[in-house]
Amino acid sequence: MTQALSSLTTIHVGGVPEAIHIAKSRDELIAIAKDVWHRTENFLVLGGGSNLVASDELPGLEVIKVSNLGVEHVGQGIIRVQAGENWSDFVIHAAKSGWPGIESLAGIPGTVGAAPVQNIGAYGQELSLTFHQLEFLDYQTEEVQLMSKADCDFGYRDSIFKRGKQGIITWVEFKFETDLPAEHIALLESRVQEVLVLRASKGMLLNDSDHDTWSCGSFFTNPIVSEHFARTLPSDAPNWPTAEDDGATVKLSAAWLIENAGLAKGFSLPGSKAALSSKHALAITNRGGASAKEVTELARYIQTQVANKFGITLVPEPNLIGF
Repeated sequence: MTQALSSLTTIHVGGVPEAIHIAKSRDELIAIAKDVWHRTENFLVLGGGSNLVASDELPGLEVIKVSNLGVEHVGQGIIRVQAGENWSDFVIHAAKSGWPGIESLAGIPGTVGAAPVQNIGAYGQELSLTFHQLEFLDYQTEEVQLMSKADCDFGYRDSIFKRGKQGIITWVEFKFETDLPAEHIALLESRVQEVLVLRASKGMLLNDSDHDTWSCGSFFTNPIVSEHFARTLPSDAPNWPTAEDDGATVKLSAAWLIENAGLAKGFSLPGSKAALSSKHALAITNRGGASAKEVTELARYIQTQVANKFGITLVPEPNLIGF
């Protein structure tokens, strides 16, 4: 019997798809994808399962599981990483190898191939800063193409892939400064450990025994609003100028908005097994046996409360499958 997606996702919800096809090499990934695409439009490309909420019912869904592995130094500081590699493991490897620029992204769940889709970022770093290029199998043309940083059109937790470009990333290349002195490498490794401890304290480091980590990580993106609108919020509302608009817009804290809309850490709807993390108000968690319906009901309730209080509609960060 096909596995339920609840066993393959970090929030542990999701029904049983029609089939799961596991690709263990780049060539196998391309072949499987083309085969599935010829049969159905109802498919899901699955990496680490960390950034999605799948419905409890998934009739006809075919899953392409990206499991191709490999890290290759192709020259001039360029590192090619196969899409199925675990992202956090790669960050740890990069720090030990003296490749700077992603050490603050340690502990983010998911695969390397999924990382460019939302231009993952944390603590002042984001993927696009070290990104070189990627290989992409286009759903429309079924052709393989190389995509540069400009082609990917990265933004804050955003890329061309989140805005409708369908297909599969087969590998990703990064460009790092190399030949760092030993003391700099030690600093990279120290930073990785610091970030891992920090993420664990917020329930953002995967741990099967800790239900605060049964989540998609941050469930909502930090809203970007005009500087004028930000001045209408309480004076203690955190905000940071954005680089894109020369200070005309600012980024707000979604976690602050949630808590100040009256939803404390650990909040849940009556009778629901989905709840805000007890450590971080931005994560919706599965307290054990929650359904996808309960997760999305809580998400909608949070959106409503924040909108009523502040006039801001929070935007979900995870992909919602089958809803």
